[in-house]
Formats: sequence, structure tokens, C-alpha cells
Amino acid sequence: MKLRYLLLLCLPLTALAAEDTIITESTSTSDVNSTTKLESPPPSAITPTMNISNSDLCTVGVAGAVQTQILGISMGTTVRDMNCEKLKNAKTLYDMGMKVAAVSIMCQDERVFDAMMNAGTPCPYQGLIGEEAKAASIANVEETPVEINAEEIVDEKTKQTLMGLGSIFALLLLLL
Repeated sequence: MKLRYLLLLCLPLTALAAEDTIITESTSTSDVNSTTKLESPPPSAITPTMNISNSDLCTVGVAGAVQTQILGISMGTTVRDMNCEKLKNAKTLYDMGMKVAAVSIMCQDERVFDAMMNAGTPCPYQGLIGEEAKAASIANVEETPVEINAEEIVDEKTKQTLMGLGSIFALLLLLL
């Protein structure tokens, strides 16, 4: 039995004593094509906010934004409502007890002036009221309100708008 144990002990030693050298040669060639897709969030031009929700203001807000891959532009402005201002002024004068002055402000509009004449209650004229004001208005027709040609106003605003858009597009073309 002792012999068996002795043999068992010697076997591993003989295995350790024998050196086996294994040389493995490996060659690999690889051809890699890779595509990278870069995803980014879209550019954004945000329209400016204009707080004109107060009912006491006689303005209207206009805003817009344009975005390209390179540049974003946003603009905003307010436009005065002249008719609203006229109505507010007339109401304020009327509330202060100045009824003739309030009617006089309203009579600056040709439509109101014509309506007052047709109703038989002519607009005040230089402190005169009633029939005296009617006679004075007829004698001085050149001072009566004249309707402003709406097409001229629109044409002027259209020119300004087109000039603004043209300058924006010119800037965008320069950046491309």
C-alpha cells in the first residue's frame, strides 16, 4: 500500500518535469465598414412672448420665428390700434362730464361725422353745437374729416413687412 502511495506521489512529479512547448500561430485580417448616425434634437426658434392680455391696452401683438439648420431668428412687435385709442379717449372725456368733447373726438372719424349729420345732430364745430355747428361745418367743408384711403395704409405696411422679410432672408442666405 505504501508503494501505491509512493507511485501516486511520483507521477505528478514526472509530469511536471516534462516540458511540452506548443506554439500556435494565428493570423487574422478584418475589413470593417462602419456608419455612425448622429441624432441631435431639432433646432428651435422660439417666438417671444408679449403680455398684452391687459384689456386697457390698445395694442395687438405680432410675433414670428424662423429656424434653419444654422440660424434661428425670432421677432415680435406690437401694433397700435388707433380706433381703440379714440374710443378710450372719448369714453374718458364722457366719464369726466365733457360730453361735447367726447362727441367731438368721435366726429374725427368720417363715418361718425356723416352719421351725425344724417341724424340731424351735427358734430360740434369750434365750440358751436346744433344748427350753428351744422352751418359752420357746411361753410368750411375743407375742415371736415376725410376718410384716409385704406389701400394707402395697407401698401405702406406691406412695404415695411416686405423690407423686413427681405432683410431676414438676405441674412439667412449669407449664412448658408
